[in-house]
Amino acid sequence: MSLENIRKNNSLDKLLGAVQEENKPQEKKSYTDERLWKPELDKSGNGYAVLRFLPAVHGEELPWAKVYSHAFQGPTGQWYIENSLTTVNQKDPVSEYNTALWNTGAESDKEIARKQKRKLQYYSNVYVVTDPKNPHNEGKVFLFRYGKKIYDKLLAAMQPEFQDEQPVNPFDPFSGANFKLKIRKVAGFWNYDTSDFESSSKLFEDEAKVEAVCQKAYALKEFTAADNFKSYDELKTRLDIVLSGKTVVGNVAEDIQSETPVESKEAPITKSQDDDTMNYFEKLANQ
Repeated sequence: MSLENIRKNNSLDKLLGAVQEENKPQEKKSYTDERLWKPELDKSGNGYAVLRFLPAVHGEELPWAKVYSHAFQGPTGQWYIENSLTTVNQKDPVSEYNTALWNTGAESDKEIARKQKRKLQYYSNVYVVTDPKNPHNEGKVFLFRYGKKIYDKLLAAMQPEFQDEQPVNPFDPFSGANFKLKIRKVAGFWNYDTSDFESSSKLFEDEAKVEAVCQKAYALKEFTAADNFKSYDELKTRLDIVLSGKTVVGNVAEDIQSETPVESKEAPITKSQDDDTMNYFEKLANQ
């Protein structure tokens, strides 16, 4: 290296500049999906909004995506929060473990299986008609995550129970209907029983405006894409750690808390990750 390069690379200003850059406050990374619309409760503990479910985007057959997941805390204190492979019709280690627990016939084992059971969530595109808590969301298209209760209301609209009721396709922007989302807190949980559909109506009289809104909808295939799920072996490894603090390979159990730690691809859970876990679990409980 020449003397000129030595002087150039050893500049005090350059070194101090690098130190200042490293010491800049780090922007906190957000794990929030800004595409998701989420209802909020008012001071009385109730929530209200009017939504319009949108049709499937071009190239997709259904206007919803269905995802199974598990979210529970094991006896080790660690959390298992993963999408279930049963979503894509594959074997899943938690479902297999829960089946084994249930088949013992012991009530204590059945209770564990109940706490670890799959949670079902759906994703659809919605146009926000009214959002009293966040008016800036009105007139925009979002993804909406919802559970079986709301899904059942969609089915009830499409397949009415009584003969004097006309079936409605709630995803049709021309002959569908606005959905009045009503949330009450019952025994500490969000309850959607009083939610219902308005009479059938067009989203807009102007068809060009309808087309413009529908073109803003998001593809849903990502929720069931292969990269949204870990492999069976990865999930099994995580499950073993959550349940016993051990990874099991064949007939060999390796204690991850032994004096000679085994190198693992599983990242240790930090406090921030644990906070994210709790926030996510609370959201699941509100479905």
